[in-house]
Amino acid sequence: MTNHSKDHGIAEAGHDNLEDHLVGSTEELKDHVGPLNFEQYTAGGLGRHLGLFSTTSLIIGRIIGTGIFSTPSSIVSGLGSVGASLLIWVLGLFLALAGLCVWLEFACMIPRSGGEKVYLEAAYRRPKMLITTLFAVQAIALGFTASGCIVFASNIVVASGRVATEWQQRGIAIGVITFITLIHTFFPKIGVHGMNFFTVLKTALLLFIVVTGWVVLGGGVSSVKDPHASFRDAFAGSATSGNPYATALFKVLNSYAGWSNAMYVLNEVKNPVRTIKIAGPLGLITCGILYLLANVAYFAAATPHEVAASGTTVAAYFMGKVFGTAAKRALSVLVALSAFGNVMTVTFAQSRVNQELAKEGVIPFPRFWASGWPFGSPSAGLILHFIPSFIVIVAIPFGNAYNFILDLEGYPASVMHALVVCGLFYLRYSEPHAHRPFKVWWPVALFFMAGQAFQLVAPFLRPPNGKGDTPPLPYWLYCVVGIAILGASVVYWFIWWVAAPKIGGYTLEPHNEPLRDGTNVVVYRRVPKKFQDE
Repeated sequence: MTNHSKDHGIAEAGHDNLEDHLVGSTEELKDHVGPLNFEQYTAGGLGRHLGLFSTTSLIIGRIIGTGIFSTPSSIVSGLGSVGASLLIWVLGLFLALAGLCVWLEFACMIPRSGGEKVYLEAAYRRPKMLITTLFAVQAIALGFTASGCIVFASNIVVASGRVATEWQQRGIAIGVITFITLIHTFFPKIGVHGMNFFTVLKTALLLFIVVTGWVVLGGGVSSVKDPHASFRDAFAGSATSGNPYATALFKVLNSYAGWSNAMYVLNEVKNPVRTIKIAGPLGLITCGILYLLANVAYFAAATPHEVAASGTTVAAYFMGKVFGTAAKRALSVLVALSAFGNVMTVTFAQSRVNQELAKEGVIPFPRFWASGWPFGSPSAGLILHFIPSFIVIVAIPFGNAYNFILDLEGYPASVMHALVVCGLFYLRYSEPHAHRPFKVWWPVALFFMAGQAFQLVAPFLRPPNGKGDTPPLPYWLYCVVGIAILGASVVYWFIWWVAAPKIGGYTLEPHNEPLRDGTNVVVYRRVPKKFQDE
C-alpha cells in the first residue's frame, strides 16, 4: 500500500463520524472556505491519528508553557497589587472560555485544520483572498516560538548556577528550536508522544507548586514568616489607568493561549466534532484552575514587590524562597522542560497552519510549502515556522524584549479574534440554517467581542508617567508595529491580487494540483485576458 492510499484509508476511518456534519457544514459553507472541497483539504498528511487524550494534551501542553512561570511578575508590576493581578487572571479565563465557545461553533460547522483561518474565510468572502492574506502574513510573521526558547535558556542558566552571556543564551535558544524542528520533521510520531509526555510533566509541576502554596498558607514553611501578608489590603496600590490593565490582559490571554490549538490540526483528529467538544473545555478549565491556584501560591511565599522583581524566573524564585537554592535550581530545570514542551506543541500546530496557508496558494511557491514529503509531516511548514523564530532570537535583545514579544504577538491576534466573533454573528444572519452541532449562547459571544474591543483601544491610553512595561520603548509601540504588519498584508494583497493583474493584463485562476503525498494544493495561474475574451 502506498503512503497516499494508507493515509486515505486512515482518513476514511473517521469519515463515518463526520458524515452527519458534512451535510450541514461543508455542503453549505464549502464555497466560503476556499477552492478545495472538504475531502481535498483533509487528504494527505498523517491521517486521523489523534485521540481524545492527545487532543487534550495538545491544548494543555500549549496553554501551560512559559506564561504561568514567567509573566506573573510583569503583571503585578504593571497593575500594582495582588488583588488586581488575581482579578485579571480570572477575567482572562472567562474571556478565554468565551472565545473557546465561539471557536467551537465554527470548528463543529467546518471540522478541518486551520483554525481561525478557516472561520475568517467562511465569513469574509469579499474582497476575494483579502482575509486569507491578512491572516497569513500575521500568522507567519508573528507565529514564532522565540519566547518559549528564551525562557528555556534563562531557566537553564539559573539551574546551572553560572552567569551566561546574552549570546550564550541565544545559542541555547537556537539549539532548542532547531532540535524540535528536526524531531517534528523526521520523527513526527515521536514528536506527538513527546508532547504528551511534557504535558503530563508540566501538569504535575503546576500541581506541585499549588500544593506547596497550600502548605505555605497553612504555616508549614518556616522560611515564610507571614504567608498571608500579600492578601491583606490586596488592592492597595492598584493601577488607575486603562493601559496597564490592557497590557496585563494581553499577557494573561497569551498565557491561556492554546485553547484553540487542536483546531489547527482537526484533519488529524479522530471523530473531530465529538473530540473537540470534550477536549477544548476540559483542557482550558483544567489549566485555568491550576493557574489561579499557582498565583495564590506565589503571593503566599513572596510579597508583590518580590514577585515583580523576580523577572521571567518567578517560579524558580518561589521554590528558592520556600526550599532554598538547590530547589530553585531543580525547579528551573523543570520550568525549562515545560518551556521546551510548549515550544514542541506550538511548533506542531503552527506548522500545520502554515501548510493550510500554502494549500490556499496565498504564499509564494505553495507546492513546496504545502508538501508533507517524505515523512508525512509538514516539513516545509516547519521550516517556515523556524525562520521567524530564529530571526527573533538572534535579532532582538533579551530583557524587556521578552515582554515586547508577548505584547506584539497579542495585538494582531486580538484583531483576528475580533474579526472571527464578528464573522460568527454575520454567519448567524447569512447562514441561519447551517448545521451547528455546537451553538454558543450569543451573550457569551458578545462578552468575548467586548473583551477584544477593550484590548484594541486600551493600549493607546496613556499609562502613569507615560511609561509602559518595556522602557525605554514607547508604550504604544507594540500596537503600532502590530497594525503595521496587518497593513503590510493588505498592501501585499493589493499588489498580488489587484494591481499586478491589472497592469499585466491577466487574471489569477486557481488550479488544484495534487502532490505525490496526497496533499492538494491550489496554484494560481496567470491567464491573459485576451485568451479569456477569445
